[in-house]
Amino acid sequence: MNTYVIKYGGTSVENTDKIKQIANDIVKRKDIGENIVVVVSAMGKTTNELIVLANKISKNPSPREIDMLLSTGEQVSISLLSIAIRDLGYKCVSLTGVQAGIETDETHRRARISKINAEKIDNLLNKGNIVVIAGFQGVSPSGEITTLGRGGSDTTAVSLAAVLEAPCEIYTDVDGVYTVDPKLYPYAKKLDKISYEEMLEFASRGAKVLETRAVEMAHKYHVPLYVKKSSSNSTGTLIKEMDEDMERKLITGMTIDEDCLMVSLNLVPFEGKNISNIFSKLANENIYIDMISQTAPYNGFVNVSFTTREDEKFKVRQIISNLLEEFPTIDYIMESSVVKLSVVGIGMISQSGVASALFETLSNNNIEFYQVTTSEISISYTINEYDKEKVIKLFAKKFSL
Repeated sequence: MNTYVIKYGGTSVENTDKIKQIANDIVKRKDIGENIVVVVSAMGKTTNELIVLANKISKNPSPREIDMLLSTGEQVSISLLSIAIRDLGYKCVSLTGVQAGIETDETHRRARISKINAEKIDNLLNKGNIVVIAGFQGVSPSGEITTLGRGGSDTTAVSLAAVLEAPCEIYTDVDGVYTVDPKLYPYAKKLDKISYEEMLEFASRGAKVLETRAVEMAHKYHVPLYVKKSSSNSTGTLIKEMDEDMERKLITGMTIDEDCLMVSLNLVPFEGKNISNIFSKLANENIYIDMISQTAPYNGFVNVSFTTREDEKFKVRQIISNLLEEFPTIDYIMESSVVKLSVVGIGMISQSGVASALFETLSNNNIEFYQVTTSEISISYTINEYDKEKVIKLFAKKFSL
């Protein structure tokens, strides 16, 4: 009997009617002989609502207690879905991350899965159960409840699929991966397939469809990964190994990351150890750093800029305040009215001219950019938020997205 890991996001389980519909969809697959493991997110915007509650009590709540709080969201979802499935006359067991054997490191709010002991899951499947597992959470070696950070339920699902040697289907509120977010560009095209490498760039550059670590895991363990719309007959998008057809197209798509905080540190004394010290302090606080740029030294000083997520603003400001004691010359600016826009395409490996076309488009339309970073298959810019729609249309037209 083939096993499938199916993940439903928060919008797919945001109310009891949707949960009942999902239960019906799941049992139909059980009827045709499939072993089903379901991974579920918290209902709707439950996670955000719980964070708001915590912030009403404290401006800087304990990460441990936040994990304890947020883990309750998925427990509501798995129990309600299990009740719905059992009500249809099928055997079903819900498991928290701890009960499912999902072990993580000790990092609260952004834990990484270290291993999964799937013995309990296997036993339940062998007894004919549908198994419903809470995404986004696990347990540390010291027995603490941990959460996996943004999109953690995707990571849970793909990790389980890797361990169970099963394909993974991610059901969400869109019917696949698009060349551009259809909410920002209504003429975007749905992709039938995309390479792991391109999807990893999409995820890391701000696309909300899948979480970066989930794509990394799928790539590492060759997990067939599908993105589909809940309760839809759409084939969705298959994420797979690169093939020759993919390489023929120069640009596959474009991503826009609006959750962007650009931090500029001016008049940093020019010594390698000083730059190292800054980024070590950021790393010690588990702050995710994306784009980095540095000016050439002038009069013994350099300017350093980097981007991170906007919700890191409080911690970044604290770190900079401490740096000012060591480097009193530093002046800093934190700018949240910027977005990161990236073009992605496996075809860039074998074809040239993309960078030239992008710079020319920006120049011809008097659009400013602040930072540029590149990888083998992507080019990213930070631009003013008010230029976002204009640039999306220009780039989409330029590359037929």
